[in-house]
Amino acid sequence: MTATSAHSATSPTTPAPAVTPTSPVTATPPVPAASVAPQAAAVLAGTDPAALHTPVIAWFESNARDLPWRRPEAGAWGVMVSEFMLQQTPVSRVLPVYEQWLARWPRPADLAAEAPGEAVRAWGRLGYPRRALRLHGAAQAITERYGGDVPREHAQLLSLPGIGEYTAAAVASFAYGQRHAVLDTNVRRVFARAVTGVQYPPNATTAAERKLARALLPEDAATASRWAASSMELGALVCTAKNEACGRCPIAARCAWRLADKPAHDGAPRRGQSYAGTDRQVRGRLLAVLREAVGPVPQTALDAVWDEPVQRARALDGLVADGLVEPLENGVYRLPQS
Repeated sequence: MTATSAHSATSPTTPAPAVTPTSPVTATPPVPAASVAPQAAAVLAGTDPAALHTPVIAWFESNARDLPWRRPEAGAWGVMVSEFMLQQTPVSRVLPVYEQWLARWPRPADLAAEAPGEAVRAWGRLGYPRRALRLHGAAQAITERYGGDVPREHAQLLSLPGIGEYTAAAVASFAYGQRHAVLDTNVRRVFARAVTGVQYPPNATTAAERKLARALLPEDAATASRWAASSMELGALVCTAKNEACGRCPIAARCAWRLADKPAHDGAPRRGQSYAGTDRQVRGRLLAVLREAVGPVPQTALDAVWDEPVQRARALDGLVADGLVEPLENGVYRLPQS
């Protein structure tokens, strides 16, 4: 699974030692230019990445938001739930659903014991509800394979249903303080500007970006985990997609994009996220009826949510194909029970 929009970083459940501007940070040796993406080689050649680590981590220590999945009591399961919810969804929308979710299902086994449709119902209007089914599937696998405890190893996390490279790295780093490159859109934007000198990263994560992220990763696991959280928060709060606040950026003096007078984006057009009138909107309205219903819903109740019959039928068929809606006999539908 890939993070494609504003994400909030989490910190390890066993917090790393606080880093202040005068605190020592484990330094990595200068990165050989040949090991880094070509467009970043000139910037990194002869540069110690700790020159970025120290100010960004110090800024994070003073400016990080107090979010529930960053607290020690969240545990690895709380971190995992947050990572699923925060993909393509802002923090403000996630917070109330996250709190309700953890109150109802404080451990993976609690969620696994319920029908998948209950996960879809509790997901509410977060959007992209297949994430709810994937999280339910991951909870079942955690319960069956690992005794109900979120596994620590990156490879084990990656083997869970619905877990991609980003989520596995994020959980391993933020929940267990391990050393992994965690690349969401916020981090990618920070690296694109600060190191490669361009306004925006490519639409999809590239091999060159992954190589650059590994080159910038501190050698010390605790520092690497803090760097992942810090660079993500910097992208979320300061180095934003619009109206970047360079005056508040701890690495503005080193930012390649700023030093080049902020050249305008000249890559592939950035993708918009239209919603009104799309199949996504129709799917959302259909699911809203099913979530609010106590029992199965007749076709006539679903027909009332959208006037255009062809689009409505296509959206409903898509929900059934995705496993989000279960058709029953006599033209009635319900959220999935198995």
